[in-house]
Amino acid sequence: MEKATYKSSGVDLDIYAESMARLPKLVSRTFSPRVMRLDGGFAGLFQLNGLTAPGGEKRQYDDPVLVSCTDGVGTKIKIACMTSRHDTVGIDLVAMSVNDAICCGAEPLFFLDYVASPKDDPDLLEALVSGIVKGCEEVGCALIGGETAILPAMYNQGEYDLAGFCVGVAERSKIIDGKSICDDDVLIGVASSGCHSNGYSLARRVVFEIAGLNPDDFVPELGKTVADELLTPTRLYVKPVLALLKQFGANEGIRGIAHITGGGLVENLSRILPEGLTAQIEPRSWTIPPVFAWLQRLGAIDDDEMERVFNMGLGLVLVVKPEVAHDVRAELTRMQLDNWVVGAIAKK
Repeated sequence: MEKATYKSSGVDLDIYAESMARLPKLVSRTFSPRVMRLDGGFAGLFQLNGLTAPGGEKRQYDDPVLVSCTDGVGTKIKIACMTSRHDTVGIDLVAMSVNDAICCGAEPLFFLDYVASPKDDPDLLEALVSGIVKGCEEVGCALIGGETAILPAMYNQGEYDLAGFCVGVAERSKIIDGKSICDDDVLIGVASSGCHSNGYSLARRVVFEIAGLNPDDFVPELGKTVADELLTPTRLYVKPVLALLKQFGANEGIRGIAHITGGGLVENLSRILPEGLTAQIEPRSWTIPPVFAWLQRLGAIDDDEMERVFNMGLGLVLVVKPEVAHDVRAELTRMQLDNWVVGAIAKK
């Protein structure tokens, strides 16, 4: 009788050990002095107050409130698997959570990841984590923990899934909850980098099934290949937003922030508006990236469907006091972020 082993069941602990050996040096690049070293152990430790944060500032919260966000990358992963390009979807994973956290004025502190695949692959895991590390480095967020699950019966060979978890902190008195939003406040849209990580079930159907394109096909109207366009990472807005909040004030100059993801402008903006107020969007007031016209043409997608599924070129919308709108836009431009006045707040 053959002896059953974990390896014969699909999990090779020796390869798993090799994967784990590659990660500590990579992950440690994201550590700030606020990460408390704990050799071994089963958790990551992070200190809020008293230690020097990235940039040389001291953090001292009087009444800190923890902020938590979680998200995944969705079927954008399918395109990474089709092309064997796995080093960018980790950036998307970080962005989808940290961009949510800043909407209430929080500083992202640390990040946790979850990677599930049918077999252990050290090269794949290293590529995925390298993207997560790059995203965390860009926003000053420490990657202090994660889980790698080998699940042979759950996924087809060559597939995997990702989930991410961000914990941030905000001073209670500076939490942005939308309550200070007023009639006549200005809506400033900040450019996305493309599709970000939403609408990929529709995008994949249009591009690969309806249009019959391949990932390496060059698209003249985009000036790049299908894969280069659809794997463009989600833009990270953390540092620009935190700088704006420091300069113009939470609930003062900056009165509301909406991360434009699935549901588009209508559903995401409505989440932050007080009762009795609405957002009046001025159509065609911003530059829509070519990728959206391309997708709409290939799939004969209705305008309403496009606007509900995709961000249409705006990854973030700031609700700002009219008197500071010009200066906020100037700062965004200085930070090399395209931006537009896309509308205003009005009474219903």
